[in-house]
Amino acid sequence: MSFTFSVRKNRIVNLIINDHSIRFLELKQAHPPIAQRWGERLLPPGIIHDGKIVDIESLINILEELLDEWKLRKRVVRFLVPDPLVIIRKVTISADIKEDEIKNHLYLEIGTSIHLPFDEPVFDTFLIQKSENQKEVLLFAAPEKYVMEYSDLFSDLGLNPIAAEISPLAIYRLYHELDMPQQNEQLFVVQFGLTSVNMCIFDEKVPYFMRHFPLDFNLDKWELKRMGSVENEYYYIGDESELKFQLNEIIKEMNKMSDFYRYSLQNGKKEITKILLCGDHPMLNSIYAELSNRFDTPIQEIALDASHKSAILPSSYHLALGLALKEVK
Repeated sequence: MSFTFSVRKNRIVNLIINDHSIRFLELKQAHPPIAQRWGERLLPPGIIHDGKIVDIESLINILEELLDEWKLRKRVVRFLVPDPLVIIRKVTISADIKEDEIKNHLYLEIGTSIHLPFDEPVFDTFLIQKSENQKEVLLFAAPEKYVMEYSDLFSDLGLNPIAAEISPLAIYRLYHELDMPQQNEQLFVVQFGLTSVNMCIFDEKVPYFMRHFPLDFNLDKWELKRMGSVENEYYYIGDESELKFQLNEIIKEMNKMSDFYRYSLQNGKKEITKILLCGDHPMLNSIYAELSNRFDTPIQEIALDASHKSAILPSSYHLALGLALKEVK
């Protein structure tokens, strides 16, 4: 019999950086998923916008402080590619192209037969299906410039970035780990954040189609309150009709996206069977109630078993917990 001891300094740190916050999480165990440590720092507007670093010096200063506060110096890290930078696209290639040659083939085709809204992408692929004449492949792409800006930033701070992930895969990984999927499921994942909403439709386990929508965020209309020793929470103090208008616009986009998936991508053969609502919006409970009133499709949230320690983990860390499960055996 052999034993493996886990030393905290060797645990991988999972970092989530978006327009309004920085969060970290360490995983204690994967089955069931239990978080060991976590923390958050809210960012003032203007440091990151639409996933792009605007004020690098301020971000460096904040991260330098957090690495000491959270004791993360010289650690191995995973991070998320910001949602506004990510594109998921289905492409068709010849059946003659071998699976281990798909990435090289697509690299040569980008800019000619495959057009993306940015140059020099970093990308990954997933084979959806193949027939006698062709293969259908999902292309996950982001602009290399901005992805490497995050990776280089972590390296310059003495961290060791080993993997980048996209948020729909991270949240689905937790969803799957908790045995929430159903057979033949067409899942509509809606990640509702403070400054944006990201939507992704999964066909079984495959993220088939994704859209990202920014939200108007005026800091003057929110009040920040301290919740315990490490948590903060925003409370809306503005005109609630403005939030209702935003939610109505998002619901319109959800309907458009659902119809596009059903009729344009699936030719009426498949439709959404469940909506998964998640995210770090302070009013997620109210959003859940409104979506439940507006959609006939069942709506679900990530549910952690109350019997284990991660039950105390705020829902805003579910994405980081899903990222922490990446490549866990």
